[in-house]
Amino acid sequence: MGSASEVVAHLRNSFKSGKTLPIEFRIKQLQNLHKMYNEKQDDIVAALHSDLRKCKIESILMEIDMLINDIKNSLQNIYRWARKEYVSKDLANVLDAPYIQRDPYGVVLAIGSWNYPLQLVMLPVQGAIAAGNCVVIKPSEVSEATAKLLTEIIPQYLDQDCYRVYNGGIPETTALLKEKFDYIFYTGNSAVGKIIHEAATKHLTPTTLELGGKSPCYIDKSADLKYSVRRIIWGKCANVGQTCVAPDFILCTKEIQDRFIQVAKTVITEFFGTNPKDSPDYGRIVSDRHFQRILELMKGGKIAFGGDHDASEKYISPTIIIDANENDAILKEEIFGPLLPIVNITDAYDAINYINARDKPLALYIFSKNKKDVDLIMKNTSSGSVCVNDTIMQLTVDTLPFGGVGASGMGGYHGKFSFDTFSHKKSVLYKDLGILGEYLSAPRYPPYTIGKMRYLQFMLAKRHKFFGTGTNYFIAFLTGALSYYLWSIYGIKFIQMN
Repeated sequence: MGSASEVVAHLRNSFKSGKTLPIEFRIKQLQNLHKMYNEKQDDIVAALHSDLRKCKIESILMEIDMLINDIKNSLQNIYRWARKEYVSKDLANVLDAPYIQRDPYGVVLAIGSWNYPLQLVMLPVQGAIAAGNCVVIKPSEVSEATAKLLTEIIPQYLDQDCYRVYNGGIPETTALLKEKFDYIFYTGNSAVGKIIHEAATKHLTPTTLELGGKSPCYIDKSADLKYSVRRIIWGKCANVGQTCVAPDFILCTKEIQDRFIQVAKTVITEFFGTNPKDSPDYGRIVSDRHFQRILELMKGGKIAFGGDHDASEKYISPTIIIDANENDAILKEEIFGPLLPIVNITDAYDAINYINARDKPLALYIFSKNKKDVDLIMKNTSSGSVCVNDTIMQLTVDTLPFGGVGASGMGGYHGKFSFDTFSHKKSVLYKDLGILGEYLSAPRYPPYTIGKMRYLQFMLAKRHKFFGTGTNYFIAFLTGALSYYLWSIYGIKFIQMN
């Protein structure tokens, strides 16, 4: 694998050679990844099952297919994403071409998380590849089987001069963070996120931090509980709650709480049978440490349903908790497990106050048919994303950016937003060097006069953008000719004024 400094130095030399710049090269690498997901699907599913006892359906839909669809989207749009973006211009630049050019940052670091150990590291990697960067790929060592598999198979499909897997734990990550990267992308908890950000600051390295937090789920009396509960329980129990955007707790009235519990009992049985431990579709907690942490959280409040657990299998059943005190850890820490506490509030205003008294969440879920209350909550709260009348599904829309705000993270990605995240938007003004362009801009040169100043003020004044982004050349030509004519007649007088 080599030392961190050796790996980064090798990739930097590759980037400086320009190898990753051609779009055709990037396309080939993405196509190779697509091939890898198809050819190694069984191995990937087995690794995910070993780490999390993740069922095959969840592994394919929420990890592999999400990556494949992202690649297809990139392949369909990469030329459009990478082309120059011409922007509108003012009279002073009527003969010129201002545009935005998207350049790769260089050598970037992508650090993944253990809960979706394939998707959460490879999705940003794919965006970085599409944007033309070299990448150090750091899987989470907590998901040991998946990390080991990625270390073995990625060299078989990606160019090793440009993309390297760097496996290991805290010492290896610490060594990586001492190196100077051009961009760092991290997915994980906020405690480590602060360490990443601090390390990046030493090199003035830009970062995207995809963190977590407690994502509230508000339910009012207008919501159809039959469908609402199914969607909430699915969102909470997918990957046994080990999802950064899983609904963390319920906000509802006492009346809705009682009805929610009754419906939830039926739904959980429908999903996983009378004993979820025997269900092939119900996973396990990733490690003994996380298992013990969740058991400690379970001590806050009263168990209204569930609570079964087995340390030998790291199994915890879907559990609904009521009457928790706001000082209990279950209402203060991100749960990241199949526990669903319910907090009683009186109305939407009470819910808003509860949400705003805490860190900004990564996701906010609102179950209501009352559009007025939905708008009220959205306008008066801040969160990374909002999903109305469902959970988690906002992640499936690749035309929406995914990311946090405040304590839940910074920056966003998915689809084109991944490409943009790993691209520096370079401003370019391509000036005309002809006699007309020089004649029109000559009044900027000393010696200055009041006449020159007034002419320049006229040319630079903000007005309606009647010059488009490359489509209105004829209008631009006429205006330029008129400006030249007026300058020829009145320019000397402007210069001579004092």
